[in-house]
Amino acid sequence: MHLIVLIFGIVLLPEAYPLKCHKCLPGSSGTCTDTEVQCPSPSYQCGALKITSFAGDSKLSDVRMKICVLADQCVEGSVNFGIARHIITSKCCTSELCNTEPAPEPSSSSPNGKRCYHCDGLKCSATLNCAGNEDHCISKTVTAGGKKTITKGCASKQICSNTQNPQIKALIGEEISCCQGDFCNSASSTSAGLLLLVAPLISLAMFS
Repeated sequence: MHLIVLIFGIVLLPEAYPLKCHKCLPGSSGTCTDTEVQCPSPSYQCGALKITSFAGDSKLSDVRMKICVLADQCVEGSVNFGIARHIITSKCCTSELCNTEPAPEPSSSSPNGKRCYHCDGLKCSATLNCAGNEDHCISKTVTAGGKKTITKGCASKQICSNTQNPQIKALIGEEISCCQGDFCNSASSTSAGLLLLVAPLISLAMFS
């Protein structure tokens, strides 16, 4: 009797279908129009993401998008290389076409007591005060013109633990290493310029 009940229970379970979500990827003009797409599998959610980049107090760019995302792609964090700081915010949901609202604006953040090295000129021995939830030190290798240079700074745990996230990979690249503890990211090596730090933002418009 129990076996029959179990069989009927399995047969009558509702089948999980992929969600439909709004999709909006910015073009060269920086604007986009919502379209409806079906996510690749039921494990995806609907998401709205926002990547805001600053040089000091000046905003460099503000990239917004809506896409199907996996749960670990709903990231809230920042990476700060001293010369440029990138903040990711997101808003994810699990019902049909629920990602109508944009991701929230980044909240203001103040120094949190953590300190890392960052690159200033040709040396990477300058001190950077981490802010907000930046609790790791980060080192990033940039290759340009066949030459490798290194830049350093502060990063949030979610940035360091989600390096395969396509948004994070496009933002900071693949050759990164993170560590915990003040000044754990070593003071040696030369730095990358602002252009090399900001150039990956161009690829953010290419997500699918």
